[in-house]
Amino acid sequence: MVFASALKVYSTFSLRRFMSDMRTAKENGLINRVSSYSSVSNYMRSEKPTSVLQYLISLSAMSLKSVETKFAIDSTGFRTTKFNDYCREKHKTAQYHNWVKAHICTGVKTNIVTGVEVLEGHSADNLQFIILAEKTRVAGFKIKEMSADKAYSGRKNLAYINSAGGVPFIPFKNNTTGHLRGEGGHIWRKMYNFFTFRREEFLQHYHLRSNIESTNNMIKAKFTYLVRSKDKTAQINEVLLKVLCHNLVVLIQETHELGIEPNFFTTPSSS
Repeated sequence: MVFASALKVYSTFSLRRFMSDMRTAKENGLINRVSSYSSVSNYMRSEKPTSVLQYLISLSAMSLKSVETKFAIDSTGFRTTKFNDYCREKHKTAQYHNWVKAHICTGVKTNIVTGVEVLEGHSADNLQFIILAEKTRVAGFKIKEMSADKAYSGRKNLAYINSAGGVPFIPFKNNTTGHLRGEGGHIWRKMYNFFTFRREEFLQHYHLRSNIESTNNMIKAKFTYLVRSKDKTAQINEVLLKVLCHNLVVLIQETHELGIEPNFFTTPSSS
């Protein structure tokens, strides 16, 4: 069912239209039987695949843990087919599509996604920083640098990256001071002085963050910015499937560019 759901998202077709791809997959021996489109729809609306997809995204990224040491965090929106509340339409205000937001951590060299959280469209960026950095670290990546924009500027965020052995390159807001207080005070003052007195060098590291814009564009260009699902859980799963398909595409590309020998299935040695 995960394969069928991923194939559906990869094809960018509707549930009915992608059934021909399922029949082709069966003919090629990739699946044992063709599930009905309603079964795939029901599976995507359930909460069961959410944790599985999170695990597969992490697993697909692990193969590049010896390659990626510098990361960036940002968020991007995916438009749904549902509109905003009826009240706005009733009072003659503009009608807007609803959005879901994907908070993403990506390696800046290969654009592999190492962590993702999919939440409602107005979810705060800053609160997801440590969650995404922790997913990256748990996946086995060594964080040497982490860059993000001003929305993620905060003492706790800088302190986490510092405790993980990395350097946080997050620019400071105009009203920020370098006062030594609270959690992460020392790294906060250190990076504030770096930002203030060595601005050009700081920005050279910070601008690696631009690569996450490439990651977002890669996902949307290949798998569209539109989420077809109408159910909230299905929308989350659909975005996760887009990210998983993106990771698989990146992994295939890097096996050729970096000369990585894929070995997904191993036979245990006989004792």
